[in-house]
Amino acid sequence: MAHTVQCVKLKKEAEGLSYVPYPGDLGKRVYDNVSQEAWGMWVAQQTMLINENRLSPIEPRAREFLEKEMEKFFFGEGSEAPEGFVPENKPEA
Repeated sequence: MAHTVQCVKLKKEAEGLSYVPYPGDLGKRVYDNVSQEAWGMWVAQQTMLINENRLSPIEPRAREFLEKEMEKFFFGEGSEAPEGFVPENKPEA
């Protein structure tokens, strides 16, 4: 049976994650308070941050930066796009 959470990002009750997505206390907080939908939003944000900032997730400084951004994204003021970021225009289907 899937568990539900009161999602801190979407401000509604929704289906929670099926696993703890990150090690430590932050991962447990995410599991307890973030929905699958909001986690997908974070994955897209994280991908954009990695690409735009040319980060290598194996580098400790990059992991530290991404962890801080995840904390802000879910439990703080939000994670912002890098300076000068312009979203790609996707053609409508």
